[in-house]
Amino acid sequence: MARSLSYALTLGALFAMAFALFNACRAEPAQFPQSPQFIGGKFRNEAPAQRLGWEKTLQVMWRFLLDKPADATPSRPIPVLKLTHTDLLAAPDGSLFRLGHSTMLLKLQGEFWLTDPVFSERASPFQWLGPKRFHAPPIAIDELPTIKGVILSHDHYDHLDHAAILALTPKVAHFLTPLGVGDRLIEWGVPAAKVQQFDWWQGVTIAGVRFVATPAQHFSGRGLNDGNTTLWASWVIISDELRVFFSGDTGYFDGFKAIGERFGPFDLTLIETGAYNKDWPDVHMQPEQSLQAHLDVKGRWLLPVHNGTFDLALHPWQEPFERITVLAAAQGVALSAPKMGERICIKAPPASTGWWREPFALQVPAAAQPASGS
Repeated sequence: MARSLSYALTLGALFAMAFALFNACRAEPAQFPQSPQFIGGKFRNEAPAQRLGWEKTLQVMWRFLLDKPADATPSRPIPVLKLTHTDLLAAPDGSLFRLGHSTMLLKLQGEFWLTDPVFSERASPFQWLGPKRFHAPPIAIDELPTIKGVILSHDHYDHLDHAAILALTPKVAHFLTPLGVGDRLIEWGVPAAKVQQFDWWQGVTIAGVRFVATPAQHFSGRGLNDGNTTLWASWVIISDELRVFFSGDTGYFDGFKAIGERFGPFDLTLIETGAYNKDWPDVHMQPEQSLQAHLDVKGRWLLPVHNGTFDLALHPWQEPFERITVLAAAQGVALSAPKMGERICIKAPPASTGWWREPFALQVPAAAQPASGS
C-alpha cells in the first residue's frame, strides 16, 4: 500500500508539473468579445457545468491511480486493419475510415478530410506519461494522401495532437477550428493562411463541402491556467446528398435538438460514446444520452466514437460498445461500429459485428479484408 501511495503521489505530481511547464510556454490567450460565448475572458456553456471541486477531484484521481478495473484496457492488441496510401486513393467517394478514438478520415468530393487527428503514442503533453494507445494508427501520417482539411473540435490532448499537427501541416490545405484553437496552431508554426476559426453557427464551404461549427457542452485547456480560453464545438459536414454530424466531446444538452432542426436529418452521426462517468455528467454523455443525441439531431446511422483507443475513464474498455449496442437495438436505431482502419460507406454503412467480443487477430492489411458498404 505504501508503494502504491508513493506511486500515486509521484505520478500526480508529474502530471501537474507537465501541464504547468507546457502551459507556461503559451502566449497570452486571444480575446473574442464578438462571441456571445466569451464572457469575462472565458468561453462558457449555455448552461453552467457542475464543478467537481478539489475534494472530489482528488477522489477521482485516487480512483484513476489505484482503483481502475482490470479490464479498463484490452488484455491483448485489438484488431486493426492496416491501410496504405493506395487503399485510400482507390476508395470511392463517400467513404469513411475510422483511424481511432475521434480520428476519422472522410473522402468527400474527391478530397480527404480528417477529424481530430491524434497519432501520438499518448494523449499527453509528454510521451513518457499519460494515457497510452491501445493500438497503433492504421496508417502513418507519412502514408496519408494530401488532406484538404483538418476539422478540430477542441484543444484537449486526445483531440489536438501537437506532433500530429506539425507533421500534417505540409500536406493540409485548411485547418478548421473553434475560436482560439486556431491561435494555438499558429503559435505552433501552422501558417495563418491555412487556419480558419469559427464561433458556433458559423462555417465555410470548401471544395463543395460545407462545414458548420455547432454548439457543444464541454470545456477546454491544455494546462493549469488556460481553462476555457478556447472554444469547443461539434461540426456539421454537408456534401451533395451526404450529411454527417460530428459531436466532438460534449455532455447532453438541448443544443442537439436545435442542430437537428437546422441541419438534420443526417445520414451518419459520429457521437461521443466513451470516457463517461457519473462524476462528470455535464461534459461527457452516458450511452443513453449519446443515443438520445443521435435521435435529437435526426440521425439515420449512429457510429459511436471517443472509444477503443485510450483509457480515459473508469469503465471497462468494451463497455461503451456493449451499452450503446443494446440501447440502439432496443430503440431500433441502426448502429455501425467499424474496426480501426475499416472503410465504411457513409450512406450505407455495415451493421455492427461485435468485433470487440471476438478473440483478437493480429493486425492485417486492409486489402485482405472485404470492403464494408458499397
